[in-house]
Amino acid sequence: MGSPSTISTPFPGTVLVAGSRGLAVLAVQQRLNQVGCGPIQEDGVFGVETLDAIELFQARSADTSGAPLKADGAVGPMTWGALFGADSTPVNATAPSPLLTRTLQVASGEVGVLESPLGSNRGPRVDQYLTAVGLDPASGSYAWCAAFVYFCFQQAANALSVSNPAIKDAGVLDLWNRAGSQGVRRIAAAEASAMPSLVQPGCLFVIGTGSGHGHTGIVEQVAGVRLTTIEGNTNLNGSREGIGVFRRTGRTIATINLGFIQY
Repeated sequence: MGSPSTISTPFPGTVLVAGSRGLAVLAVQQRLNQVGCGPIQEDGVFGVETLDAIELFQARSADTSGAPLKADGAVGPMTWGALFGADSTPVNATAPSPLLTRTLQVASGEVGVLESPLGSNRGPRVDQYLTAVGLDPASGSYAWCAAFVYFCFQQAANALSVSNPAIKDAGVLDLWNRAGSQGVRRIAAAEASAMPSLVQPGCLFVIGTGSGHGHTGIVEQVAGVRLTTIEGNTNLNGSREGIGVFRRTGRTIATINLGFIQY
């Protein structure tokens, strides 16, 4: 058979693991043989032989950004891209609704906002974020990542003259729990890892950071499993001492330990 082309073999959307079957598995088997990780049978069944070949390929290879692949035996977007080329790795920068599109536009316009003074959880614009969720900035020092997200949704809803579906809450873990109890779509971490295509621009990522704390922000782009996010109360180096609104490119789906919220 001919070589699978990067155009005709886009990532199927679901991570391939032992036990998977079908044309996507067949394409992987053919490609593994072509790149010298075989010989293995080309039967469309992801068995032990295919698993061993994938792990060998991963141990030898880097993803499309040059980072070593994780030798876990699963064919996710990054391993698929390494096998079939960068063009086969899905990149999604299109939000699925006008409200989410407008929310991302609002969030993008806030990039560069800083606390004043730095480290104070205050500042003219930060105070507006906190006020949006009903907090008095002068009454205490409040983490404001969730307030930032709500503010962006509220501004977008106002601009479009539609109701705001976002939960009005400054607490990240409370936001996650309320989304579950109120029927808002939550994509659990394991579900997102198994099917990365579920994560779309406009989703909120939610991370638990221990001791009842958490962090959230808005997904702007998904490239395979790599996320571009816009986050408040953060900084570029990822430490807990957030000082402003930044666009970050270092997160992956696997680093989001609670999951995603889709309004």
